[in-house]
Amino acid sequence: MKHFQLNGQIREKGNKAVIKAFRRQGLVPCNLYGLGMENILFTVSEKELMGLTHTPASYIVDLVLDGKTYTAVAHEYQWHPVKDNCLHVDFLAVNEEKPIVINIPLNLEGHPVGVQAGGKFTQLARSLKVSAFMKDLPDQLDVDVTPLGLDKRLTAGELKFEGLQILTDKNTIICRVKATRAMQQAAAEAAKSGK
Repeated sequence: MKHFQLNGQIREKGNKAVIKAFRRQGLVPCNLYGLGMENILFTVSEKELMGLTHTPASYIVDLVLDGKTYTAVAHEYQWHPVKDNCLHVDFLAVNEEKPIVINIPLNLEGHPVGVQAGGKFTQLARSLKVSAFMKDLPDQLDVDVTPLGLDKRLTAGELKFEGLQILTDKNTIICRVKATRAMQQAAAEAAKSGK
């Protein structure tokens, strides 16, 4: 999996006024925890953070805090309800020895046979939550949708990837091919005229 370097400044625990002052300066308050370490409070540039938040890709984050590098994954984002800018990020420290839980983007490949027959293809999930060791994490999960026929769907439970455990609910629908209204009407008319 690709790495993303993010530079931050360690900060003291502050009240709401201090946090608001950071945000006015274009800084996002963050928190790093996990692996039995003490919580580290820090800030990052909102502009730099957009490289992580405004992309469908998933990354292992190399946090550089006051000259020391920590390996982490973005665990939780808090967003402004109106402006939609990032207000806070929780990072989870990770290492090579323990499995990492992370969302990985799906890359659907192929042309479903159901679409060739006139159906409409819809993708409902853009990523899957998985657990794997850092060395086994891919940049994306490639899924061939060619065999998908008319009125068929693909669920998370049907997918298997080597070295990964899928944590997304197995009933989550990834994509489907549905017959269009025109096809349904034509089938109904054909059934009527056949009587």
